[in-house]
Amino acid sequence: MNDKSFSIAFTVEADPDQVFAAINDVRSWWSGEIDGTTDQLGSTFTYTYEDMHQSTQLITDLIPGELVIWHVVEGRIRFVKDETEWTDTVIRFDIIPQGPHTEVRFTHIGLIPDSECFDSCSNAWSYYVGASLRNRITRGRENPI
Repeated sequence: MNDKSFSIAFTVEADPDQVFAAINDVRSWWSGEIDGTTDQLGSTFTYTYEDMHQSTQLITDLIPGELVIWHVVEGRIRFVKDETEWTDTVIRFDIIPQGPHTEVRFTHIGLIPDSECFDSCSNAWSYYVGASLRNRITRGRENPI
């Protein structure tokens, strides 16, 4: 992984299978429109947020209780000059058991500080992963906060 890529981590009192299920239930923690299957290896889903962001993710790795990886095959971010900054980036969730807890390590490989969308996108990921996904895991929330 690129050390400069955006990454966050948190630990929850949940087992790795619960974390894996929550990550793959994308509609429960990521707002906006999501079209397609989000929990099957080889499937694609498209995320759209208003007219500002659209991306299509190909699920390349699904190892229950361990790992989820999405390859962004196409991305359009309309609030930056290079609208394709997300294209060919990788979104990775590592699930690491730690006794009765589980650590979630999220990395958006290719979302680097030199990217024009880095500030906005890293803030959004901090919210969606660090708050919404975390709450989905710990509280069973079925809607993004």
